[in-house]
Parts: sequence; structure tokens; C-alpha cells
Amino acid sequence: MRRYLSFLVMLFILPGLLLVVGCQKEQPVQPVAEVGKPAPDFTLKDTTGTVWKLSNLKGNLVFVNFWATWCPPCRDEMPSMEALHRRLASEKFLMLSVLYNDDPGQAAQYVHTNGFTFPLLLDPIGEAARAYGITGVPETYIVDQDGILREKIIGPVQWSSAGAITMVGKYLPRG
Repeated sequence: MRRYLSFLVMLFILPGLLLVVGCQKEQPVQPVAEVGKPAPDFTLKDTTGTVWKLSNLKGNLVFVNFWATWCPPCRDEMPSMEALHRRLASEKFLMLSVLYNDDPGQAAQYVHTNGFTFPLLLDPIGEAARAYGITGVPETYIVDQDGILREKIIGPVQWSSAGAITMVGKYLPRG
């Protein structure tokens, strides 16, 4: 019986596996955001139609947050993001929220209803999310004035806390 099973595996299954493996196209490896290296560039529109290209924002500290309205921890951290955004309004600091796998109309309504003033960028095909290799939401990336990724934070943060303000503050451009 064992010999019969081995024969069947070799006769039917093994050639099928070889065919599948041999005919697959090699998938290009997608670069993911890595701390200490240049942040992946992206070009996204916000809900007003303004185009945002990360590489055009050099000279500023850029806070990039991937989020969704269906994510309770995302919604929980948004008020503290707004507080940080307002606190650093006079600095060379830009906060960009990137909508991930969500309805743009619903998200725009949520942002408007809650009085958030930072831009809401739309990533309709998930291109920026893939480039950053996000594993879920919320995820936040701090990009310095030279376009280098300095921090990758997975999960929600109270951005108005002293620790978060200190962490972000150490990357603010001086002068």
C-alpha cells in the first residue's frame, strides 16, 4: 500500500507541483520602509484634490499616519494627532493622514465632523501602504527634513503626551 501511494504521488502530484513552480513569474520584491533609510516616495491626492508628493516636502518634518474609520484605535488617536498638529503649527512640521482600505466619503465626513485640520490623503489602490509595508492600522512614520525615515510606530499613540512630543521634537528642523 505504501509503495502504491508513493507511486501515485510521483505520478500525479509531483509533476503538477513542478509545473506550477516552474511557470510562476518571479514576483518583484517590494521595498518596505526601513528606519535610517530614505522613506519611500509617494504621490497622493487629498480630499480637496491637492496633490502631495513626499519628496517635495523635504525641509520639513513629515508625520505620515495610515489609518481607517473602521479602526477604533485609529479613531482614538486622532484627537491627540490634532493636538500635536496644532502644537507644532509654527514649526516646519507637516502631518499627513493616509486613508487605508476605507470609504473616502465616510472618512472625509469623520475628519470634518471632528474638526481635524491635517490633510486626509487617499491611497485608493494601496500603493503607499504597500511601499511602506504596513501590517495594519494605525501605523505612523516620522520622516526627517532630508527624507530619511526616523521612526516607525506600529499601533496607536497618545501624540499629545510628553514622550511623544519629545520624540517628534528631536527631529524638528532647526533654524
